[in-house]
Order: sequence, then structure tokens, then C-alpha cells
Amino acid sequence: MNILNMAKIQLNGDPYMVEQGTNLEELLNKLKIKREKVAIELNGIIAQKSNYTKISLKKNDKVEIVQFIGGG
Repeated sequence: MNILNMAKIQLNGDPYMVEQGTNLEELLNKLKIKREKVAIELNGIIAQKSNYTKISLKKNDKVEIVQFIGGG
């Protein structure tokens, strides 16, 4: 991992470093989160699950990941 290829984003309100060009699907994999149980907001806009592999992260992006948890 080359520091020059890194980008600082905001993930759920906290600073987080990713490789530039990381897409949303790769971010979920890195975080070990199943895509079926989340919604992702990128810079205030909800991302469509079908576009997770097409949306690449860049410096200063704001990502909010909301996980759905079942209960009773």
C-alpha cells in the first residue's frame, strides 16, 4: 500500500484512509460488511446497490454506512 495512493475520507463521521479508486463494494469487503444488509450514503446521496462497483471513492468523500439489524 503506497501512501501516495491513499485518500482520506470520512466514514460514519470518522477519518478513514482508503486507496484512491476504491469502490463501494471493495470498501464493504474491507470492512467485512455484507452488501445485502446495508445502505450507503455518499456525499448526501443514497447509492444504488447495483452501482457499488462503479462508484469510486476520492479524497474528502463522506460515506455513511447504515446496517440493518433484525430483532424482535
